[in-house]
Amino acid sequence: MGKLLNFFPLRFLFMQGKFFLENKEFLVCESVYSPSEDSFLLSDAIKISKGAGILDLGCGTGIQGLTALLQGACFVCFADKNPAALKNARQNFEILGIKAKVSFVKSDLFSGIKEKFDFILFNPPYVPSSEKKFLDLDGGKKGRETLDRFLNDFPKFLLPEGKVFFLQSSLNGNAETSRVLKKLGFKCKIIARKKLFFEELAVFLAWKE
Repeated sequence: MGKLLNFFPLRFLFMQGKFFLENKEFLVCESVYSPSEDSFLLSDAIKISKGAGILDLGCGTGIQGLTALLQGACFVCFADKNPAALKNARQNFEILGIKAKVSFVKSDLFSGIKEKFDFILFNPPYVPSSEKKFLDLDGGKKGRETLDRFLNDFPKFLLPEGKVFFLQSSLNGNAETSRVLKKLGFKCKIIARKKLFFEELAVFLAWKE
């Protein structure tokens, strides 16, 4: 696993402190996860109903919540345990210039969340690791520690007709995720994939049966 951890951070050394959505330039602040293949794969895959309420969990720069607002969401809760990420997401919302209700909540996964939502968006840390070195990337054993916490808790924060979009790596076990969702009473399908050097990223869509 050491080789994975040594290689993975190099993907982010060439970021120049910005990213683009709909030809608009947004900020990436220091100590905030910089959007990369995974972020854009998820952003391209999500489809939001106009007027929906959204939870952008582990929001980072706010890229997923911004995508939802561009698709017509009326409310987005940007949640992250990193205060710098919440500040970054707020700055990017101001750059977006769309009138909508938003909130910025410090939360370790769902610890600070009170509402229920039409859609939950999540790009968890998914790199298999035996110890935490790069907090935005390391997913613990099999890369599933954060993912499994999320899967166990998200139903409590989803409205009855709500849907969840989240990303994971093939290294985490797609079949295991499908099994967990089925046990929770959810249907799911993979709606987007991207092959990288040693893994394939997949975007899951899940909804209640």
